[in-house]
Amino acid sequence: MVDANILISAILFPQSTVTKVLRHIVSNHLLMLSQYTIDETKKVFTKKFPHRIDEMDKFMEKIPYKLFILNEIDNEKYPNIRDIDDLPVLANAIESNVDLLVTGDKDFDEIMIKKPKIVKPRKYIDEYMK
Repeated sequence: MVDANILISAILFPQSTVTKVLRHIVSNHLLMLSQYTIDETKKVFTKKFPHRIDEMDKFMEKIPYKLFILNEIDNEKYPNIRDIDDLPVLANAIESNVDLLVTGDKDFDEIMIKKPKIVKPRKYIDEYMK
């Protein structure tokens, strides 16, 4: 699973390290995306990059993924996270039973759970793209 910041970076910067990570994930693993992450990506593009919404739509149509929808989140069930707006990302990653959550968000740095393993793009490259 990847966070919205990974999708946004890959769409905006097609030659970036993040794009290489995402390409590796879809080529070697099953990419799981939460409905929350997709909605968050669309919200960011609508607000900050409205002139690139078509590019986002084409990207999302082209990338293979499995959709995960979590309808309800019990805040007490999950580890505390510095930014409560990131709780849905964490909850979706846990409930979808993915092995990895790739995110560039620093709010996940202090989350200590066994599964999913939370990694930044650079760590993904170092550990999984050798």
